[in-house]
Amino acid sequence: MKSILNLLIAIPTLLLSTSCDGQIKNAKIVTVKIDGNCEMCEKTIESAANQKKAASVDWNKDTKQATITYDDSKTTPDEILKRVALAGYDNEKFLAPDDAYAGLPGCCKYERNRKKSELKGSVTGKSEDTTTESTSVNQSTVTNQFKTIFDSYFELKNALVKTDAKMAGLKATHLTSQLNKVDMSKLENSQHEAWMKVYKDLIARSELIATAKNIEDQRTQFMVVSKNMHELAKVAKLDTAVYYQHCPMYNDGKGANWLSMENAVKNPYYGSQMLNCGKTIETIK
Repeated sequence: MKSILNLLIAIPTLLLSTSCDGQIKNAKIVTVKIDGNCEMCEKTIESAANQKKAASVDWNKDTKQATITYDDSKTTPDEILKRVALAGYDNEKFLAPDDAYAGLPGCCKYERNRKKSELKGSVTGKSEDTTTESTSVNQSTVTNQFKTIFDSYFELKNALVKTDAKMAGLKATHLTSQLNKVDMSKLENSQHEAWMKVYKDLIARSELIATAKNIEDQRTQFMVVSKNMHELAKVAKLDTAVYYQHCPMYNDGKGANWLSMENAVKNPYYGSQMLNCGKTIETIK
């Protein structure tokens, strides 16, 4: 009887575990050490690390050990641990930014005994990898990732300048595809932070442009896409200058911005109606 009762108690936990793991395809599991103190730390760490259908983390406050279950076609342990570091928690691979650690509640202020030289890198600084060839390859990968995104964005902008809704939809679909290809683990720290802030909204807005039924709806979403792309442009380190331009008339007179590869104004919000309405307000090199 006792064994039957124990089995009945264990079944819900087993089913829950199976259900959670079942949501992650191509699942791989690794264990890592993440610094922290309490149950509040546990909630913050797991919230920062978990990603629907891509990553699930179970952190133990007593052992400081985290079990990471992840879909290796969607993410990597490094990418997950970078998010944990950005939330304020040092781990086996990355140190947290000082301001992120400083912002933790008093009960969560663990002792920071890890040394930067022992880790893969710090989220606040450059990687400790000093191999010239490796650094060159990584930077090239980063540049190429952002370049394809900006190329797609500018093609979308040009379609809106021509007031071509069908073409804008196609270009937005291509932009969505390029956004989904970004490998966050290969981004530099400043780029990773900027990307984490905007990528979900960028993908959502580009998808809305792709499915919009008219040019005005596309332009409304493009306004937000441009704001997010501006954040990326500031850290992307593109090979050529990018011009941030402003139209004072759009959005009921509140104005709207966009990025361009040329200083000459070609307004994506009005097209030929007011093609040259606006001015360059910032040059990003």
